[in-house]
Amino acid sequence: MQANGIFDKLRRFDAYPRTLEDFRVKTFGGAIITLLSSAVMAVLFISELNEYLSQETQQELFVDTSRGQKLRINIDITFSHLPCGYLSIDAMDVSGEQQIDLDTSLFKQRLDATGKEVGDTQETKLKEEEGEGEKEKDKVQKEKADTLDPNRCESCYGAELDDKMCCNTCEAVRAAYRLKGWALDNPDSIEQCRREGWLQRVKGEKGEGCRAHGYLQVNKVAGNFHLAPGKSFQQHHVHVHDIQAFGGQKFNLSHRINHLSFGNDYPGIVNPLDGAFEAAGEWQMMYQYHVKIVPTTYISLSSEALYTNQFSVTKHSRQNLGDGGEDKLPGVFFVYEVSPMMVKFTEKRRSFMHFLTGICAIVGGVFTVAGLIDSLIYQSAKAIQRKIELGKTS
Repeated sequence: MQANGIFDKLRRFDAYPRTLEDFRVKTFGGAIITLLSSAVMAVLFISELNEYLSQETQQELFVDTSRGQKLRINIDITFSHLPCGYLSIDAMDVSGEQQIDLDTSLFKQRLDATGKEVGDTQETKLKEEEGEGEKEKDKVQKEKADTLDPNRCESCYGAELDDKMCCNTCEAVRAAYRLKGWALDNPDSIEQCRREGWLQRVKGEKGEGCRAHGYLQVNKVAGNFHLAPGKSFQQHHVHVHDIQAFGGQKFNLSHRINHLSFGNDYPGIVNPLDGAFEAAGEWQMMYQYHVKIVPTTYISLSSEALYTNQFSVTKHSRQNLGDGGEDKLPGVFFVYEVSPMMVKFTEKRRSFMHFLTGICAIVGGVFTVAGLIDSLIYQSAKAIQRKIELGKTS
């Protein structure tokens, strides 16, 4: 008896009292509303579940306080009419650091006139097509080079310096001429260059293209890197390219930027220069790409941080008919600046409690609205029916 009394008191707290089945009225309109509300709840449930399973990225902007970081530049550029033997790749920045004629992490792949890579077998085939006379000449030159005295001291052809009196290679003679500020107009008149077949190698690459790809590491400060014809060197604190050795040849700087990025890629990154193509309508063109780099941190769901960069770019081009100085040099130049602000992307996913709250809100809201609509339709139908019956009796 005592337990029954407790249950009777507990029933007073029931917020959902049931009516007797005898007093319930099931209508056709109620069935339609039930089906429609169930469909609406199902659609909203699927939408809520999809939002819960998907991830969102929050974006923040703040001052970049990182120090001592290096900037990795990934490069993949194809020159369709500029041979690899003519091309130099240099980088310099406002801190004074210079990287001249990069060839450690940046590679140059020779391309034939159709854009296909020139491998060892193709190079051999081209040499065979030069004729027996040229091959015999190369053989004689090689044998002559093998018999040279390793302690020899060959002439620098007037370009000797106090600390450099011997020029045993063609490159040594060219370097001595550059230090003097002289032009080496006819390399074939230099015994070392004739012996090494320097001019023949240059002529053998005519009509070819070049693909420069790889990466370089620079300081995280403003600077530039460029791809330009001619051997690069410093002269009186001025960056100069020796293009006079090519006998006044003009260069076609048509190029395609297959890929250019600063740092590693993250989900959703857009590199605006990927796939860009520039067809040079004139000889000796200079292309300048002014790049604004924004340091970026990407935090994944696993809390792993990726430090990278995104950038915007503007382009300028002009024809340069200069003497090889940096401001008068044909080539492709990338001038970059680093923003003092950093963007931070953080991957996040909604919590399960948030998802559960949304589901409860969907079910309760749709059920309540459907009940109000059903009640409105039912009461309206009863009122109309009552009026009809009253009209008949009168």
